[in-house]
Amino acid sequence: MVQLDLEKLNKEYSDKSPEDIVRFVVENIGIEKVALASSLSIEDQVLTDILLKINPKVRVFFLDTGRHFQQTYDLMEETMHRYGFHYEVYAPESKELEQAVSKYGPNFFYESVELRKKCCEIRKVNPLKRVLSTVDAWICGLRREQSLTRQELNIFEWDGLHSIYKINPIVFWSEDRVWEYIKKYNIPYNSLYSKGFRSIGCQPCTRAVRPGEDVRSGRWWWEDPDKKECGLHARVGQV
Repeated sequence: MVQLDLEKLNKEYSDKSPEDIVRFVVENIGIEKVALASSLSIEDQVLTDILLKINPKVRVFFLDTGRHFQQTYDLMEETMHRYGFHYEVYAPESKELEQAVSKYGPNFFYESVELRKKCCEIRKVNPLKRVLSTVDAWICGLRREQSLTRQELNIFEWDGLHSIYKINPIVFWSEDRVWEYIKKYNIPYNSLYSKGFRSIGCQPCTRAVRPGEDVRSGRWWWEDPDKKECGLHARVGQV
């Protein structure tokens, strides 16, 4: 694995464009050892556009939990046709999911925070571990503005949970700036955004956002906003 000076890079690239950041990562870590995690969010659609313009062979993966909105799958297909590529798709292990649903029922994620996290672990975290075991760095569409749990993020980070680098090229972007890029390049996006959704995950755990609420308030809305994450982006020492 290439050794990166994260502190130096964060200073050097603090005012650089996402294109410059992505190009540095791809050129220095290698096309086969870098992958974009896409949930088909507007942020990930922006990064998909940037990445595929830089190198059409960049790896882009999608975690298919089996509980996504139909609109998300429709967008996935539209994006594949638009850019002429295929996502790497990772799904839960069938036996693990079967046992959980058999024991707790199909909607067990509503019963408690612990069971909700268990559902996320089975459907998202464990599949993520499989794909991240094949790379030295993953690229994410995280932004500081999105939630309380993301306000200390940097562009270049070390992911201690997976022992790889984590790159957040648009971490300092506002939501308005993301939309400006989407509109400028006519990038396809999920139709649910037009219905009050601002962060879209699994259908049972996502709702539209009310005026004045933060971007991710529609995700697991029944939980403490200071701690709610699915586990994909948990930092070392974070609950």
